[in-house]
Amino acid sequence: MSKKNAAPFWMTTPLNKMTPAQWESLCDGCGKCCLHKLYNEEADELTYTNVVCRLMDVASCRCSSYADRLEHVPDCVVLSAYNLERLFWMPSTCAYRLLNEGKTLPEWHPLVCGDPDRVHTSGNSIQYKAVSEERAGPLEHHVVDWWD
Repeated sequence: MSKKNAAPFWMTTPLNKMTPAQWESLCDGCGKCCLHKLYNEEADELTYTNVVCRLMDVASCRCSSYADRLEHVPDCVVLSAYNLERLFWMPSTCAYRLLNEGKTLPEWHPLVCGDPDRVHTSGNSIQYKAVSEERAGPLEHHVVDWWD
């Protein structure tokens, strides 16, 4: 098979064998994983909100302090090939989750379509739909069902 016709890395490389650059490129920039969720243990029910971490830039859907986010938000989750199974709350459209489940990337994913803005124009991001935790107030007032 020639290099020109080679399958893309995400179809041939297991998540735990990807380079750091490959791993990071899987993020489509939707920002959904940075939204706050409410979990009711008694009902075993997860509820989603439109409240986002204070470090999230809702215009770009990127963390404003990604490299040192754990210094600012100690409970921020760092995704890895080894903890994906436990992160049941990851959005169903998340590339990491999809690949971990043996599924393909959606057509709007930047690696598939080549356009990093398609995630936003296709309506698959939180761009301008979220509010910062610094201004939100009680999470119960921000429950949504549109994000997943």
